[in-house]
Amino acid sequence: MFLLVIFEYQLKTKFMKTNKTTFYRGLGLLLAAGILTGLSACTNKGSNMVLPKNSVAFVSKTRTLTYQLVWSDEFNGTSVNTSNWKFETGGGGWGNNELEYYQAANATVANGYLSITAKKQQVGSNQYTSARMKTQGLQQFTYGRVEARIKMPVVKGLWPAFWMLGTNITTVGWPKCGEIDIMEHINTDSLNHGTIHWYNNGNASYGGQVTTSPSQFHVYDVTWTPTAINWDIDGVQYFTANIANGINGTGCFQNPFFIILNLAVGGNWPGNTIDTSKLPASMVVDYVRVYQLR
Repeated sequence: MFLLVIFEYQLKTKFMKTNKTTFYRGLGLLLAAGILTGLSACTNKGSNMVLPKNSVAFVSKTRTLTYQLVWSDEFNGTSVNTSNWKFETGGGGWGNNELEYYQAANATVANGYLSITAKKQQVGSNQYTSARMKTQGLQQFTYGRVEARIKMPVVKGLWPAFWMLGTNITTVGWPKCGEIDIMEHINTDSLNHGTIHWYNNGNASYGGQVTTSPSQFHVYDVTWTPTAINWDIDGVQYFTANIANGINGTGCFQNPFFIILNLAVGGNWPGNTIDTSKLPASMVVDYVRVYQLR
């Protein structure tokens, strides 16, 4: 692997926050994991370059890759932007034996933040409510850097997630469509999980985890190319998956994907013991942004 340095240059524009006193992204340095045999040093070139607005430049010792902001939701309005998101509603466990009933009322926008709130609230046979929203049919992407700034509830039985599914799910089903889990957290632990799921003679999965402070804001992202998917928190890579040439059946990750945000209550992974004394509890999202190579 090579030495990788991230330089991010970001100006206040119509894409960025206008109602906050500080910007959350500025200059950042990332040292990627890996030592090239015989390599003792690598000179950082281009740190003074002038970049287009809303771009991120990845500078290696051999070339520069510039990612341009192509879509974002900064949640600056007073309600969820239905040009970007649609809601999934209902109960039924969602394939994971979840306990909540998803409804649009549990997703609110105020003061530049989206809040998805889990509540102890009876709807039909479901004792809890929450929200699940997606860009399916509205916004889809193939490759790029997909990121969100999020803080999460740290509550027994809750399962917040920021993830993606292949747009062909309606024709090929899951897991053949592919799934990219950018961020998942369960219960009260301090682990963040990043995972991919796909079909390879059955459900295949591959992922990693890292310790963080989920109750604080962090930027969670994947940088997705035709050859790899890399997971970062606050610009620091903690895991990578090789998808080059469709290795091990990973060809689904060369297709368009859409974005999902949800906060599950219970389910197979966190279990169905819910600390109701901590409800209502919210997953708070500052922004979602997508950058692509230009």
